[in-house]
Amino acid sequence: MNWRPDYSAHAAFVAPARSTSALWRFFLGLFVAVVAYVALNELYFQTVYGLAGSAAPSLHGDLLKGATPQAMYLLLFSFGTMAMAVAVTVRIVHRRSAGSLFGLPGRLWPSFRAVSGAMLLLGVALAVLPPWDMGGELTPNLPLSRWLLLLPLSLLAVLVQVSAEEIVFRGYVQQQLAARFNAPLIWMVLPSALFAAGHYLPAEAGENALMVALWAGIFGILMADLTARSGSLGPAIAVHLWNNVSAILIVSLPDDLSGLALYLTPFSMDDAAALRSWLPVDFALMLVSWLAARLAIRR
Repeated sequence: MNWRPDYSAHAAFVAPARSTSALWRFFLGLFVAVVAYVALNELYFQTVYGLAGSAAPSLHGDLLKGATPQAMYLLLFSFGTMAMAVAVTVRIVHRRSAGSLFGLPGRLWPSFRAVSGAMLLLGVALAVLPPWDMGGELTPNLPLSRWLLLLPLSLLAVLVQVSAEEIVFRGYVQQQLAARFNAPLIWMVLPSALFAAGHYLPAEAGENALMVALWAGIFGILMADLTARSGSLGPAIAVHLWNNVSAILIVSLPDDLSGLALYLTPFSMDDAAALRSWLPVDFALMLVSWLAARLAIRR
């Protein structure tokens, strides 16, 4: 089996960015995107708090930890403002459509569908194979009937979140850097480093914060590889989606984004030793997911 990178489709993915690939435009675009995101995000949450009225303080507390389904929906759908900010940026600064961020239209949906199928098969295999716990008994969170009722909207909310992140890091940043630099070391690693920086949360992850950020950085590199191989964001969105479905909708930490989870882990975010013991497992699952996705999009 040939595992050498075949990035021939990447040229077509990057093509829309080539006419405005000057570095000054890229840095201006980042600035515009950040300003637009901050403004839209502020407008979004001020509107939410305004509609909540006297319940706003309680809602704010729930949002900080994603403690309820309502809070989780508000948090996940807020990522739409990130996608909107980048859409504004590519239109104003780079004079191209937001649709160009997704890559080749003929490959977006087929590759998303193929990789989603592979991820679901992998998920079934992992559910069947031992071990069947996480070092202790899982705690039921939402009743199954309510979880199933909420599931369609929950899947949509997670899809919005992961799509926004892929549009920013594997779409805009990777496209613009690859249009200017041929070296994968630049267009794969730099966006992934930014992605890792966004996941460095020492207040939440404590002494494991660096390991969590490293996980995110490697994940970003693997998603950049899938994007370059497929010529679209389809595979990266699919892997990201089903990874987050597992971590947000199926089994979540009890003190972090647990509002939509069916089960809770027997340890919390502040249990550094228990969390650290599962990080190597997460690394292994990430690599297996990437390999499964590569097989799914192999031509």
